[in-house]
Amino acid sequence: MTGIALLLPITLSTMAIVLLAPVLPGILAEFSGVPGHEYWVPMILTIPALCIALLSTFAGLLGDVFGRRRLLMASFVIYAAVGVAPVFLRGLWAILISRVGVGIAEALIMVLSTTMIGDTFQGRARDKWLAAQTAFASLSALLFFNIGGQLGSFGWRTPFWVYLSALLMLALVLVYTREPKSDVPHGQAAKIHAHASSAGWAGFPWARMLLILAITVYGAIFFYTVQIQASSGLAVLGVTNPARAGFLTSIASIGVPLGTFAYSRIGRWPVQRLLTIEFALLAVGFLLMGRANTAGTFMVGCFVNQLGAGLLLPTLLVWAMSLLAYEVRGRGAGMWQSAFALGQFLSPVIVTLAATHVGGVLNAFVVFSCGAVVGLVVLLLCASKIARMGDVDGASLLANLHG
Repeated sequence: MTGIALLLPITLSTMAIVLLAPVLPGILAEFSGVPGHEYWVPMILTIPALCIALLSTFAGLLGDVFGRRRLLMASFVIYAAVGVAPVFLRGLWAILISRVGVGIAEALIMVLSTTMIGDTFQGRARDKWLAAQTAFASLSALLFFNIGGQLGSFGWRTPFWVYLSALLMLALVLVYTREPKSDVPHGQAAKIHAHASSAGWAGFPWARMLLILAITVYGAIFFYTVQIQASSGLAVLGVTNPARAGFLTSIASIGVPLGTFAYSRIGRWPVQRLLTIEFALLAVGFLLMGRANTAGTFMVGCFVNQLGAGLLLPTLLVWAMSLLAYEVRGRGAGMWQSAFALGQFLSPVIVTLAATHVGGVLNAFVVFSCGAVVGLVVLLLCASKIARMGDVDGASLLANLHG
């Protein structure tokens, strides 16, 4: 139950976007008289993700300084309050401000729940729960899309009531978790904590984390391409019905939880081997999508791509968390979340630029296949260095910090 209590909050970031997607046309119609509404209204969906990209590192730092659990519980209250606010607000600008509040709370919830998983569990148990975040977020997207559509039939404001579910998560965290403590023996913990407190960022594994963050941004761009652009590719191939396109995309997205399940079986393989397999799957998937002549072939490519994406994200998250001592784990988890959200934000922008210059979205997928191959080649060239970094676990980092 502790694992479940810390796993459920990951769905709140998915809910912030997916729950409202079906009612976006209704919101656009409501505020059609506002100048520039066609740009401002979609930001109701995207502002929280931008807040995660900008604020997650700071959120993690707050968790390191003030503790994880109490701050997490306060974040649930804020999320519920500002999340349900658009039910009562009448102005577009007031709603946008409330969505900034959702983004701030979301950044805290995402980082602190991930950090507490790293604090609470060790070894294979930690890997399992961290990897489950990716699968759980993907599966919850299917649920929230349907909930949003059903509730949207009662008006575009109705889905916002679902934000009160954060209070249920607050209750689970209150009952089934406790404030984490340092994950080293008591005698060493006091010395290391004193060192970390006095040194600030001095004990942070900058070189290793920067490499992981760079790969995370790069990989997140690929991860969200299928989820955002699959319907555009299907439209080129003749599938123009939104319901059918959504159904086909959801079927292909099952590759993400399947990839996560595969990671639970092979996650102890060397990091460089896992990354090589993952970028190869991404490249093959994009190539099949870009060269597809039928919707069936296109969906096979999407599935292969999402299988690689489902493997990639837990690989990077577990790798990052294994490097971080308790005293700096919050800020490290925050930096990883920022990198992931930045890739999410950049993905549609880069696809649009590529499609504009190479003659359409299908050709853009071929460009992305080449980009995944470039990533694969770089990983192979840096394999020995990545292997050395992958061998460094949390215990080794703590020993270095103590020294």
